[in-house]
Amino acid sequence: MQQTITDKLQQAFSPEHLDVINESHMHNVPEGSESHFKVVIVSNDFDGKMLVARHRLVNKVLEDELNGGIHALALHTMTMQEWFDKGNAPESPPCEGGGKN
Repeated sequence: MQQTITDKLQQAFSPEHLDVINESHMHNVPEGSESHFKVVIVSNDFDGKMLVARHRLVNKVLEDELNGGIHALALHTMTMQEWFDKGNAPESPPCEGGGKN
């Protein structure tokens, strides 16, 4: 799943930077699961677009995966200028549900 997400986002956006991080191990799922992901994507395609529009673009590309397999997807969509200003995306918080505590 992680490779599929990476390949699809690379093809759709030709990003300047892309991290697809499997965070499933942080949740109450079987070992080796690929169901919770964090995506950090920096692309010129996001210039002039509001955050919701950026997320919709990514969600459209990953529509099949979101309909079967991905349980959670944290998106950090940035322009090049935002990337330079902010640096990397924040760390994901620990899981608070599903008995992981």
